[in-house]
Amino acid sequence: MGSISQAYLESKVVKETKSLISELCRQFYNLGWVSGTGGSITMKVHDSCIPKGQQLIVMSPSGVQKERMEPEDMYILSGDGGIVYSPSPKPYPHKPPKCSDCAPLFMKAYHMRNAGAVIHSHGMESCIVTMIKPFSKEFRITHMEMIKGIQGHGYYDELVIPIIENTAYENELTDSLAKAIEAYPKTTAVLVRNHGIYVWGDSWISAKTQAECYHYLFDAAIKLHQLGLDWSTPEHGPIQTVKGVSGVNGRMNVSTKAGTVDSNYKIEPFPRCIVLDIEGTTTPISFVTEVLFPYARNNVERHLSATYAAAKTQDDIKLLRSQVEEDLKQGVPGAVPIPSEDAGKEAVIAALVANVEGMIKADRKITALKQLQGHIWRTGFENNELEGVVFDDVPEALEKWHALGVKVYIYSSGSRLAQRLIFGNTTFGDLRKYLSGFFDTAVGNKRETRSYVEITESLGVNKPSEILFVTDVYQEATAAKAAGLEVVISVRPGNGPLPENHGFKTINSFLEI
Repeated sequence: MGSISQAYLESKVVKETKSLISELCRQFYNLGWVSGTGGSITMKVHDSCIPKGQQLIVMSPSGVQKERMEPEDMYILSGDGGIVYSPSPKPYPHKPPKCSDCAPLFMKAYHMRNAGAVIHSHGMESCIVTMIKPFSKEFRITHMEMIKGIQGHGYYDELVIPIIENTAYENELTDSLAKAIEAYPKTTAVLVRNHGIYVWGDSWISAKTQAECYHYLFDAAIKLHQLGLDWSTPEHGPIQTVKGVSGVNGRMNVSTKAGTVDSNYKIEPFPRCIVLDIEGTTTPISFVTEVLFPYARNNVERHLSATYAAAKTQDDIKLLRSQVEEDLKQGVPGAVPIPSEDAGKEAVIAALVANVEGMIKADRKITALKQLQGHIWRTGFENNELEGVVFDDVPEALEKWHALGVKVYIYSSGSRLAQRLIFGNTTFGDLRKYLSGFFDTAVGNKRETRSYVEITESLGVNKPSEILFVTDVYQEATAAKAAGLEVVISVRPGNGPLPENHGFKTINSFLEI
């Protein structure tokens, strides 16, 4: 910005930002987030004429009654954190003005995440939720409506928030907060144990909305825990133990004849997360090739005709048109032009059926096909024409891992809808209660290392080796290993042969894990 004029410091946009912080602090005080002079808030002065990185920053002072602050009490900082305006002192009993002790931490969010606003709350729920599991480095929760208020998350996703340890002085948290931001690239918050939370967003509205959702989720987690329910699982059922093992998601104690052994020192730990392939791993290949694929192929025309005008079907058709256009340019065998809507519904459907049959025959792992198949299969499951099949050891293993607090995810080339249908309608009942999330080719091809890097970042583990990936495909195993994941190969009846000296551990049953 060059030199900052006094006129700009007194401009309408700066004054409005200072007033807004005063107003929000009064609201946050009533919520219990900034009582006892604790907590703080900062936001950038939104000016479309100035690049975001160079916009002025308004920040509340430290050690003052947040509910009584006035606009003239605010500090103004440059984009690099230098103070360009300090408020005038007030008479006793007010303390001399001092910029927020949180300033170095706020600047990390601005510089590392291009934030537009940052909120630091001392809300009691954000403090207590870090104390329930004192050894956990993360707060995890899933299947709660308010997760949808967190940037980049939906109802079925698992929300992961890193937890850093508190220090005697606020600015001493700066390095650990920066490391957490770097290690969890998708997070918009960091919890400080026994202290509170830092939340940021690209605007003050985004930061405020997410802060409200985070506090709601913490409050819900505390209440669920008081009821003996596990907030971190999809069904939020009773906190479980398995034979000889007590504790959930934190330190586990194992009972032996000699007494109790602390698993942190004596017991080889389970992986933090397990990611499972479906075809040839949880489910026989024959179920996919001889049941699901033929059902989709035989019902393409019926499904499209019956649901042609539906919004989801029109989305499917749009995706297929785009894919076929690309296939025709590339000379993909079996691709035929799809006429415009002017040609009539029947002509469009006939061309779609021809293309889909070719895609299924070639077993193509493309989103356009997988999305349509998922919608066709949903009809089959709803009409009880289909029932999911898994190997006999799968339900027992899922239950065991769930009781031990190990998060289990599915990664398949089939759509997430198709995955939920298979595990929600098995011969053993609904197994989704043991699963924490689903990944499909939206994160990338299963034979590409980048896909597993993306999954690792989504799960928020400290290191990729805390994830165990189980698959029957050598190329997928190789890609996951290159991303740093632990890998075992599933050897099941009907699976294809593996290369000699492939170098991976193999299992014939999940109960061997």
